[in-house]
Amino acid sequence: MKKLLITLLLSGTTILGFAQGNTHKQELGKYKGLAMTPPMGWNSWNTFATNIDEKLVKETADIMVSSGMAAAGYNYIVLDDGWMAKERDENGNLIPDPVKFPSGMKSVIDYVHSKGLKFGLYNCAGTQTCAGYPGTRGYEYQDARFYAKLGIDFLKYDWCNTAGITAKEAYNTMSNALKMAGRPIVFSLCEWGDNQPWEWGEPVGNLWRISGDIYPCFDCEFKHPENWSSWGFMKIVEMRKDIRKYSGPDHWNDFDMMEVGNEMTTIEDRSHFAMWCMMASPLIAGNDFRKMKPETLAILTNKNLIAVNQDKLGIQGFKFTIEDGVEVWVKPLSDGAWAVTFLNRTEVAKKINFDWKKNSIKDTDFGYEADFNKNIFKIIDLWKNKEAGTTKKNFTADIVAHDVITLKLIP
Repeated sequence: MKKLLITLLLSGTTILGFAQGNTHKQELGKYKGLAMTPPMGWNSWNTFATNIDEKLVKETADIMVSSGMAAAGYNYIVLDDGWMAKERDENGNLIPDPVKFPSGMKSVIDYVHSKGLKFGLYNCAGTQTCAGYPGTRGYEYQDARFYAKLGIDFLKYDWCNTAGITAKEAYNTMSNALKMAGRPIVFSLCEWGDNQPWEWGEPVGNLWRISGDIYPCFDCEFKHPENWSSWGFMKIVEMRKDIRKYSGPDHWNDFDMMEVGNEMTTIEDRSHFAMWCMMASPLIAGNDFRKMKPETLAILTNKNLIAVNQDKLGIQGFKFTIEDGVEVWVKPLSDGAWAVTFLNRTEVAKKINFDWKKNSIKDTDFGYEADFNKNIFKIIDLWKNKEAGTTKKNFTADIVAHDVITLKLIP
């Protein structure tokens, strides 16, 4: 045997039994095709933080259906941080808080499903969630099987208490765990954009946050005592540069849950909603449906704006130009149409006099263009739901502070 081994080694023959190292390549990744348009729904965090229970979930589901929100496309109810007990059980399993959910989480999920809606839960890649509940680190495959058994449809996965691990590996692990568990679950990466998830997230998740938490204001920074900040919606819109090329069907840049209906003016709510639609962001409401004003509901269910967000082309809009404090944002749509939003960033009313022929659009990331010298477009005002002329003439309008005018240009 020694002579044979020496002969084989001298001849350069490889003996597989002596091979060492990594020989297994795991090819799993996310469930594909679950979010071909930006997901729409509701999340508990912005209004309720950890003050959640089964009564809130059921009432929200009921109102989502009865108000027309579900018919408008909102179909996910996502429970954020605080749904579980402070400790796992003796087998390491997560326990839904028995005080908040006395009927059990499965019963709550079944109720949401019975309304024709989908259900999501929250956890975190670290040892604890952001609010101090059990995190998933070290329990990824066990937790994924738990979620699959419950029958959830969406997992929001946060990034608190993650010292010593890398984001790409942590999110890959959970993505693979969800796939192994065998239930199609939309995977939402809530990594805050610190590790550029848009560069590696497409095979891992269906959407990824691009910023820290949102705050209900137009353009502010809210500094927390713990030395971190939340951001006004326009701060988030302009926080990341050159990432729109990474976003598209089934892999979305997520600009965070919406603050429509939470403390801002109705005008600012309109602008917030319009910009989320222009940016092809997931439309996840964050207000209390039980106290929702008619004007808030009207904004959230505007079919024309939702159609811009849900356009099958799936391209994120971009800032095209700015004139006298009025920004012009554009978004290519399917069938050669364009969405155009005029946004007054100033504190005073402005007059718009926009010459289309001097402002032909070129989208260098995706190769779309609109030459208004060669082609005439019909204009639809999407908020007023009526025609507003064509691109043969300048577009003129008055626009108050922080307001938007959103148009659709149809060739």
